[in-house]
Amino acid sequence: MRIGDVATRAAVSVRALRYYEEQGLLASTRSVSGQRHYTEAAVERVKLIQSLYAAGLSSKTIADLLPCVDAQVSTPESRALLAAERDRIDRQIAELTLTRGKLDAIIEQTSRPNPHCDYTT
Repeated sequence: MRIGDVATRAAVSVRALRYYEEQGLLASTRSVSGQRHYTEAAVERVKLIQSLYAAGLSSKTIADLLPCVDAQVSTPESRALLAAERDRIDRQIAELTLTRGKLDAIIEQTSRPNPHCDYTT
């Protein structure tokens, strides 16, 4: 399958596929003329990569995890890496929750009329 076909079926850009290859996350073979060719499994691989990116993982972390995914095994190291990523996301959620609370307080405070503040949009 050609790069454009994979991009369309996985709903990503061709540029993203090239980046995934540069990062060692995706492999292709080359035709005599240099065109990239992918297996059918590449579409699901790209969707997995996209899911891991959406979860906040870096390309390096994804590259570290993919051999375990490919082998369909879990190691203490891969579980520790995933747990560390989950903890990082939990910290981000906590920080965002605090920030949202502060923003809510500001909205509440500024919802009352103030003759000294003449801001209009």
